[in-house]
Order: sequence, then structure tokens, then C-alpha cells
Amino acid sequence: MLKLNASYSKKVPAEGEYSSQSYHASIEVELPDGLNQEQLQNRIHETFAMVRESVEAELHGRTAKAEPANQNTSNHQPQNGTPASPKQIKYLLDLGRNLGWTPQQIAAKCNVADVHNLTRRQCSDLINEWKAVA
Repeated sequence: MLKLNASYSKKVPAEGEYSSQSYHASIEVELPDGLNQEQLQNRIHETFAMVRESVEAELHGRTAKAEPANQNTSNHQPQNGTPASPKQIKYLLDLGRNLGWTPQQIAAKCNVADVHNLTRRQCSDLINEWKAVA
């Protein structure tokens, strides 16, 4: 198992003279063994982009919802239906990656802000669709 650490910091001017606010996010994720160079580079890029987007969202007062595919959390509640399981989401992301889809494209296809907001049904339907073409 490989471990990936990604972090992003940004310092911006604050209201007072000579003062600033600092925003920082950092994450450590485990990557499966056996990834080829392209898959590894994609995972690194996706993880760093998620961290960067989280900091930028915080900076601009938005809520960042992105998380790495293999992080097990239960903070995400889809609006309608039972939430997809972390294993289900990971499998969907792996299938999508093999077909050239990014997590953001998958979320957009399902009309959700983030893949972790998918319902079991949405995830299952897409997995079945993609297994047929993979």
C-alpha cells in the first residue's frame, strides 16, 4: 500500500495593515499497490485538486464537499435515498477511471455536487452501465 500526502496553503491579506489570514488543508490517503504510472499520476492529481479546491472554497465562503475515493466517512447525506457505501463509490471511481471519467465528471453526470453524495441506486445503476462496456 502506498501513502500519498497532499497539502495546500494560501495566505491572503486581512483587514488590518500588515496582517493576513492563512488557509491550509492537508490529507493523507492510501493508494492500492499495482497502479501504473498514469493511474498513480491521476490519483495524485485528483487528491491535490481536492485539497486545493477545499482551501479555495473555504477562502471564498463556499462549502467544499470533495473527498478522496477511499476515505471512509459518513458525513455525506444524499438528498434522496440511501447513501452509497464507500466501497460502492470506490468501485465506481475505479470503473470510471478505467473508462476515462474524472470524479467531477461522474458527479456532473449524476447531477450531484460530489460523488460522495450519490445514492446507492445512482451508484449501482452507473456501475451496471459501465460494467457492460468495460
